[in-house]
Amino acid sequence: GFIDKQGNEIIPLKYDYARSFSEGLARVELNGKQGFVDKLGNEIIPLKYDYARSFSEGLAPVKLNGKWGFIDNQGNTIIPFRYDSTESFSEGFAVVKFNDSWGFIDKGDNEVVPTKYDLVFPFSEGLAEVCLEDKYGFIDKQDNGVIPIKYDSAYSFSEGLAAVKLNGKWGFVDKLGNEVIPIKYDYADPFNEGLARVSLNGKWGFVNKAGKEIIPLKYKGAHEFSEGLAAVTLNTKIGFTNKEGRVVIPFKYDLVWNFSEGLAVVMVNNETAVINKKGEIIVPFSKYDWIGSFKEGLASVSIDDRNKDGKHYGLIDHWGREYFSNR
Repeated sequence: GFIDKQGNEIIPLKYDYARSFSEGLARVELNGKQGFVDKLGNEIIPLKYDYARSFSEGLAPVKLNGKWGFIDNQGNTIIPFRYDSTESFSEGFAVVKFNDSWGFIDKGDNEVVPTKYDLVFPFSEGLAEVCLEDKYGFIDKQDNGVIPIKYDSAYSFSEGLAAVKLNGKWGFVDKLGNEVIPIKYDYADPFNEGLARVSLNGKWGFVNKAGKEIIPLKYKGAHEFSEGLAAVTLNTKIGFTNKEGRVVIPFKYDLVWNFSEGLAVVMVNNETAVINKKGEIIVPFSKYDWIGSFKEGLASVSIDDRNKDGKHYGLIDHWGREYFSNR
């Protein structure tokens, strides 16, 4: 079910499974069938489907009797149930599988990219990653081969560049297929907040879009940047660096989560706390057994009250105020 930010139960706790809201509707499951509810708990789309994915661009992929199609937010079938698999719409196109091959359709069920590929990925920044005979490249929305299908692996475009792998090494190409950052790294992540995480010889750092190693490859591990900071590991402890490579939160944690809404969950000796971007403790260690990342002002927490009636689940806000319904 669902609660509001004050902990009030808005949608009854009666479903076997529920996902987050997307475009005003949330996917729920009961007795092996899935449908959608609105934010008042009304079952807008009956729980009759074998499986469903979240709404995107006005449509949701749903599965019925072994085949996939698309419905609108009133439950009307817009694209018939004839596909072996589908993904949600992205940039006006949806990934579909038909007779063991993959392609793309538009919202009128027109096959805009024929189902001829071994694998495809959703369009991102106007281009889609495709695979043929274990090689990867990129096409545009007219199925023109923009970047040759020659790479051993790749990630979708992000911030104008795509990470590609060739002969065991990773680098980056632009949308014209130019290899703008040399293919020399053991691993590379997509660009995020202007920087990309890369590794070489077991060490991690970050490069900018010109290929300059802004943060030296000297760390044992690294997370992607989030809200201007990235977690990095030196020896056995984790701290946070800014985009200039200056360590702004010292190396003293055993485990961390990325910053979200200005706060990060950290762990030392199996005890969990929350810190701000100055490294100040906002929620102290040992108060909760588990703390999730903040989203829309709240984080989920749990307490195992062994002297009473077991584990309690609730929410806390940015100031540590608690919202428990059973405590």
